[in-house]
Amino acid sequence: MTIRSKFLVASVATLMAGVAVPAMAVTLRYANQGDLKSLDPYTVNETTTNAHLGHVYEGLTRRGKDLAIQPSLAERWEISEDGLTWRFFLRKGVKFHNGNPFNADDVIFSANRVRAQGSNFQTRVPTNSEWVKVDDYTVDVKLKSPNPILNSQWDTWYILDKEWAEANNAASPTPAAATTPSYASLNANGTGPFKIESHQPGVKTVFKANKEWWDKAQHNLDEIVFTPIGSDATRVAALLSGEVDVIEPVPLQDIQRVNGSANAKVLSGPELRTIFLGMDQTRDELLFSNVKGKNPFKDKRVREAFYKAIDIETIKSRVMRGMSTPSALMIAPDLFTYSKDFVRPKYDLEGAKKLLADAGYPNGFEVGMDCPNDRYVNDEAICQAVVSMLARAGVKVNLMAQPKAQYFGKVLKSGNYNTSFYLLGWTPGTFDSHNVLHDIEGCRDNPQSSRGESNLGNFCNKQHDELTDKILVESNKDKRDQMIKQAFQITFDEYGYIPLHQQALAWGVSNKVKLSQRADNSVLLYWATKE
Repeated sequence: MTIRSKFLVASVATLMAGVAVPAMAVTLRYANQGDLKSLDPYTVNETTTNAHLGHVYEGLTRRGKDLAIQPSLAERWEISEDGLTWRFFLRKGVKFHNGNPFNADDVIFSANRVRAQGSNFQTRVPTNSEWVKVDDYTVDVKLKSPNPILNSQWDTWYILDKEWAEANNAASPTPAAATTPSYASLNANGTGPFKIESHQPGVKTVFKANKEWWDKAQHNLDEIVFTPIGSDATRVAALLSGEVDVIEPVPLQDIQRVNGSANAKVLSGPELRTIFLGMDQTRDELLFSNVKGKNPFKDKRVREAFYKAIDIETIKSRVMRGMSTPSALMIAPDLFTYSKDFVRPKYDLEGAKKLLADAGYPNGFEVGMDCPNDRYVNDEAICQAVVSMLARAGVKVNLMAQPKAQYFGKVLKSGNYNTSFYLLGWTPGTFDSHNVLHDIEGCRDNPQSSRGESNLGNFCNKQHDELTDKILVESNKDKRDQMIKQAFQITFDEYGYIPLHQQALAWGVSNKVKLSQRADNSVLLYWATKE
């Protein structure tokens, strides 16, 4: 090497020593069994969708890793002595991803939009509440009656940019049953820690870190790539090969294989979601049945027969491989003090047959059943087991299992509750019994009220609703718990629903990734770090 060459090499080395070499971009690849159909945060109230959109949008509050309520777009709040006015002090200096400033106008717009027709989140905000702009960063919420848990599910009531929504003809929410995508269902503009760079429904969604986020990031990611992988085998293979870093769920039969691999592990734990069966108890004639002129499910004996014909222990051992906890109530035991006082009726096939005969169906009858096949752990397999069990009692069940986008579009309010018999899962957004009593078990008889919004079969008992209203405003815990017990007892005695179990969490995570797991099964990657 010549003296000149040696000088040039040394000079370059000297220069490079003083220059910071950019770090490699950190990309986390995530796969779920279901798709992200819509980016409109008011379309489907479903945990996985809410978690996806929680990377992009934020609420006035949020929940921590321990599920405790924390300030978010609202820095703090005050409640008047009579409990009828809540004042929220909004965070200043926050910008939406397009640069628009966040302020009170966005909150009031979002409060109106979330209560509008087509929204699946109408129970997030009391229907008759009045929202008043005090100034650009202060909002008053005026109530007709006290509501001590008003903001308990606002972590998934996401705030939209009023100016952006109106400019893009997205002032109204996109219904789950919509056949034509809206602008808000294909595009997003939140305030959260990630931005949507691209969204191809059914194919891939790419999230980019928001470097201008108002809060301090707890992740080290530059990018999240979400890919729906419906096939269990393909999803697990992608995790074990390193093609993806996180999957949810891990099929029960593959948990041991994942834990025995060199590249990944399973994060597991109890979930707060209750999986249950519901029945149309409101129509005079079922939509999907060979019984004409009447509705068998209006007869308590038929509902009880269905309940007792289902062998929950067989579902636990064979379908769920022991990874479920049979339930007697529509809420997880961890969320209600007196859950232990309720005992699930035993499996009784002969008793079920007698009940059907007494109700006028000695040879059973035929009914359609709706079931998602990519939403809950082994959801379609559970439904297939139920079909088989009811067949032994003489009931022919015609199963329609389909992806959650089509399923929810059919059975929810926007689909006119188009179902006769169905499987659903529910985690109360408030982590409180009132949510179940109001949203799932409340009468759906007042179109001006959000009561019973997710009561697909419209189980209805007025005494139950009266108790639910008293529970909402009762501050004495002992009195409140006793009233909750009375309300659940009504549903229990009437066989209003058939609770099945709480499923177990099972996330597959690469050994290169550290991730916090919450009991509500929200996969929140803004808490993830990757080597």
